[in-house]
Amino acid sequence: MNARNAASLAVAAALGCLANEAVAGGFAIGVQSGSATGNAVAGGAAVAEDASVIWSNPAGMMELKQSRQLTTAIHVFRPSFRFQNTGSTGAFAVGSDGGDGGDWAYVPNAFFTMPITDRLRVGLAINAPFGLTTNYDQGWQGQLVALKSQIQTLNLNPAIAYRVNNMLSVGAGVNVQMIRAKLSSFSGAAALGNVNLKADDVGYGYNLGAMVQPRDGTRFGVSYRSRIKYSLDGNVNFTGPAGAAFGSDVSADLTVPDSASFSVFHRLNRDWELMADATWTGWDRLQQLAVVRTTTSAGGAAGSTLTTIPFRWDNTWRFGVGANYNVHDRMKIRLGVAFDETPTNDGTRSPRLPDQDRTWLAAGLQYRVPRAGVLEIGYAHEFIRDATVNNALGASNLVGKFDNKANILSLQYSHPF
Repeated sequence: MNARNAASLAVAAALGCLANEAVAGGFAIGVQSGSATGNAVAGGAAVAEDASVIWSNPAGMMELKQSRQLTTAIHVFRPSFRFQNTGSTGAFAVGSDGGDGGDWAYVPNAFFTMPITDRLRVGLAINAPFGLTTNYDQGWQGQLVALKSQIQTLNLNPAIAYRVNNMLSVGAGVNVQMIRAKLSSFSGAAALGNVNLKADDVGYGYNLGAMVQPRDGTRFGVSYRSRIKYSLDGNVNFTGPAGAAFGSDVSADLTVPDSASFSVFHRLNRDWELMADATWTGWDRLQQLAVVRTTTSAGGAAGSTLTTIPFRWDNTWRFGVGANYNVHDRMKIRLGVAFDETPTNDGTRSPRLPDQDRTWLAAGLQYRVPRAGVLEIGYAHEFIRDATVNNALGASNLVGKFDNKANILSLQYSHPF
């Protein structure tokens, strides 16, 4: 393999699944609220217990008992992806299994609400909707496809809510979202070493919501979050002694999906609360990713297409049900279960995240601190189906399956003012 072909193939592999390393379907981060984690995020667009409702349904700000409130949370994610070779060929036939491709991630967020009038409230969400990390050992069988992948996002979401009447509230927000990608793989040539990609951009979107309360203790919620388009700019470089001549600036267009949620919350009696949720995500926006050089190097001229990577992702549904048991006025136990579809398929799935359908089992505990705020702890375990991969690179094929699972721990505190 000559140096130029090695460079092109390595970068194509490195970009093969941009942003595919999170603990939800596709590359979304599945939890944004510590209180929702214990219910497997069921009923998110209808449950309004703390300021994190700004993210799930801005209209829910009107249902908060404490209109001025600060909610902060830290989410600890530990996904696990272990490769088993089932017939790899060529350059993929040698090497280790890569170890555990999952890695720890710590994702904080914060939400604030305040009243303007009796019928109008505003809020701000600061969170990370997409991202996480995978990391395989140097020299593993799939190193031509993936070594380390890191995707980070930061979202600022100011929002407003208005009470139309005693039954109906509506809300809306704008989103300013930054995305940053760092991806690496082995080039296939010792003279080039590893190939590293860095790229980032800022995109803009909006979200809408409505909440209907036909009677006390029963709420229906619907929310919509728009897609966000990015024009990523960055560079590709190689770590080997001959790599400097092949590096260049690059650009790529990427769209993160829109989503819509339909939720219900019902207080059955003094002790029990029930909730359910269905969320649709428009992952079919990701059909392919074209990466273009924006400067000339030994790898190619400015304006040339470095590679076009197929995704061919499908739209997905997520379904969840949950229940809360009120032990007493200060303590609540949360339970939840959910099923989350993957947008990926056997033809284009990559080790950057060997995503598959997953089932959530969750539990949580709420405690109201006297003369202070509300503490939440939530835990969810994701049972993820084995994910097969069959990635071709030249005459070589990486063929195998991944044994997957994920754990989520959320800690949250909400304080009224």
